[in-house]
Amino acid sequence: MSQDIQRLHVTARYSEAAVFNGVVYLAGMVPECEATDIRSQTADVLRQIDVRLAEVGSDKTRILRTQIYLKDIADITAMNEVWDAWVVAGSAPPRATVQAALANPAYLIEVVVTAAVA
Repeated sequence: MSQDIQRLHVTARYSEAAVFNGVVYLAGMVPECEATDIRSQTADVLRQIDVRLAEVGSDKTRILRTQIYLKDIADITAMNEVWDAWVVAGSAPPRATVQAALANPAYLIEVVVTAAVA
């Protein structure tokens, strides 16, 4: 029996999330705030991840994999301070963090998450 794919917040170009077979795949979450510092942008992106996961009955303790893209890898220490305060102890997911050219020059961070749905 095949399962349907559920897509959320669909635009002509992409969906912000897709759920299939008990797993949610989030699009790259980028800052929606106008802050120009990595700590504020990171907090904003992590807040968005919390919202998207909650929409499908999941949460940050169920993250299976995270990919973090930083405009400048020198921001990793400050980003990690916000990340470490957000991650639930004992539930830190597998993660990769790399420097990358992001789509908007104002973005300092983009985060992609895959998580199990409860």
